[in-house]
Amino acid sequence: MNSSITVLEWLESSARTLGQANIETPRLDSLILLEDCLKLNRANILAHSERTLTTTQLKRLNIALNRRLNHEPLAYIRGVSEFYGRRFFVSKSVLIPRPESETVISELLSLSLPKHPIIADIGTGSGVLGITAALELPYAKVDLYDVSQRALKVAQRNSDFYNLKLNTIRSDLLIGLKRKADVLLVNLPYVPLSYPVNSATKYEPRLSLYAGKDGLDSYRRFWRQLADIKASPLVLTECLPFQHDLQKQLAAKVGFSQIASNDFIQAFR
Repeated sequence: MNSSITVLEWLESSARTLGQANIETPRLDSLILLEDCLKLNRANILAHSERTLTTTQLKRLNIALNRRLNHEPLAYIRGVSEFYGRRFFVSKSVLIPRPESETVISELLSLSLPKHPIIADIGTGSGVLGITAALELPYAKVDLYDVSQRALKVAQRNSDFYNLKLNTIRSDLLIGLKRKADVLLVNLPYVPLSYPVNSATKYEPRLSLYAGKDGLDSYRRFWRQLADIKASPLVLTECLPFQHDLQKQLAAKVGFSQIASNDFIQAFR
């Protein structure tokens, strides 16, 4: 690509190149990269696709394109991802928010809660669950917990972006719990070691994905810790649907019963 290339020429060329690399949505991905680089919306870009890209813009676009050609997720290339209709910062220190995790918020909003609930987001990562809960339930008090200090920095950045004053606390699951919580939002690693994953997953932190042969080792530790602190909060968990029966058994061993199940999400009391 030379320095006098137009937006349309780059769009068509990059879409073709991404398609040859088996990227599922090559044109859309190319448009998103253009939006970020040019700081313009899609309609403007397509309406004025004859404009010439500057050398600096072309260099930036091609760096991003090469990253996408290696199947690096767009979220990491852009540094942002969408969750529950809002934009959140992400980095390679945290998982990219999944659409299925939005069901945690839907279930939370459908359940009976105290007037001013204390909510603990365990394994918060980028903070999307706890922050979304705080935005949807402005009368709640929300704490964000993670064992990774790098993840907590991302969560803090997102909390600050939405002008929230949430506690970000380094903790190995429940060991560092600062106050008694009415609700635990628990999205721990749950991918079995032999479970097939796509090529983009290699860019995500393994410790946030995998949890032993059956994928529930982290949850085993969580339920044991919950039993030790002798608390009985509402607990919402996420795991693969075929793991739900085993998750129910782990919860039952420490006195919790499933009260709801929806897609990847289970609720326990």
